[in-house]
This record gives sequence, C-alpha cells and structure tokens, in this order.
Amino acid sequence: MVEYEGFITDIMIRIAGDIVLSENPGKGIRKWREFFEMSQAELAARLGTSPSVISDYESGRRKSPGSQFIKRVVKALVDYELEKGGQKLYILSRQLGGERFWEAIIDMRDFDIPIEINEFIKSIGAIMAVGPEGYADIHGYTVVDSLKLVLDVPSHEYLKLYGSTTQRAAVFTNVRYGRSPLIAIKSMLAFTNLRPAIVVMHGVDRPDYLGIEIARRERIPLAVVNSSIDELLTALRNIAERQKSTIK
Repeated sequence: MVEYEGFITDIMIRIAGDIVLSENPGKGIRKWREFFEMSQAELAARLGTSPSVISDYESGRRKSPGSQFIKRVVKALVDYELEKGGQKLYILSRQLGGERFWEAIIDMRDFDIPIEINEFIKSIGAIMAVGPEGYADIHGYTVVDSLKLVLDVPSHEYLKLYGSTTQRAAVFTNVRYGRSPLIAIKSMLAFTNLRPAIVVMHGVDRPDYLGIEIARRERIPLAVVNSSIDELLTALRNIAERQKSTIK
C-alpha cells in the first residue's frame, strides 16, 4: 500500500511540477487534461467551477492559477484516470522512475490549513537561524534523510521535495555538518528558481557558516531542531491532526 501511494504521489508531483515550471501554466493544464482525455466540462465539475473558468486558464485569458488550484487540478486528473483503470498512470510511472528519491523520504504531508512560519517553528520546537524576510505560510512538509538524498538522488529529482505545493517545509534529518541540505537546495536551483518555504535541519546545534550564507543569499528561512526523530515526526503529524479536529 505504501509503495502504491508513493507511486501515485510521485506522478502527481511530476505533473504539478511540470505545470508550475511551464512558461504558461494554463497550457500545462491543457496538456495534461488532454493526455488523460478529460473534457473541460468534466474537470470543471470535479473542481466545482464552470468550464469557462478552465477555458480561461488554458487560453491565458485568466491570471495563472495558484498552487492550491493546480493541486486540485492534478488530483482531479489522477482520480479520473484511476477510475478508468489507471493505464496512463502506469505508463507514466515506467517513464519517470524515481525509486531512489522515495528511499530518501521519511514522511511527506500537506496541511489542510496553512500555518504561519513562526507558529510552525514553535510547534516542532525548532530554533530559527535565518529568519524570513516577511510573512510566510507553510502548506505542508517533507522529511528527508539528507545523506541518502545527497549521495543517492540526482539533483534534478529534488523538485519532488515540494510535493503538490512549493510553500512547504523541507526537513532534513541525519545532518552532520550543517551545510548539506543547503547545498542540495542550491543544486536544485540550477534546474528551477523555486525554493522551499523553510529548511529545517535536524541533528545539529547550528548550521555552519556556509549553510547560513547560502540561506541568506538565496533568501531561504533556516531553522534547526534537536529533538529525537520520533519526537519531531510526532510534532509534525500533530499539526495536521489538530487541523483535522478544528475542521470537524
């Protein structure tokens, strides 16, 4: 079941990344909608909007969609294909691969409600090393083994850290010297100008000078946390659980 969920999530990340990185996200939506042989009317119905809204995005008449709308579009497309049997998803999985990335992932979740960055830091017991330049929200998190990521995963696959939204926390465990996560992020910036909402290092007292300098130059908030990995994962998951209780 975990492998199956990882496979579906991987496909969704690739599709969302392709749309976000496209020069014209609306055309990206159209490309994937047509790939899955889904009509504008069907997509609109699943999103609870009108076909004219989908048409406006795809034609460029409407401002580029935000990350939350793209996330909903991708989920609608994938759900539609799964209902038909998922053959196109299987084809994509064969084309895209990416097993090594998932071996480096410890946990990956989206929040139902965005959480302000300082509240996020407080919730997981972290300490800010490089603060944000202004107000920022966290829409989810990815926890990754930094050694496996840096040693085993090609840089061009780092975009998967974002999941379905770029406004997420990249939490790196197994950090030894306080610089490898920022070096990994800097490598990713060779392929895209997208940045995580915050980088959190687990296992060091403070980042070294190079990690701090990269964070400052690239305008990436940076924090450290030294609780046990189990305590950290529990704190992260509790954020999502509290939100579900609030919504109910």
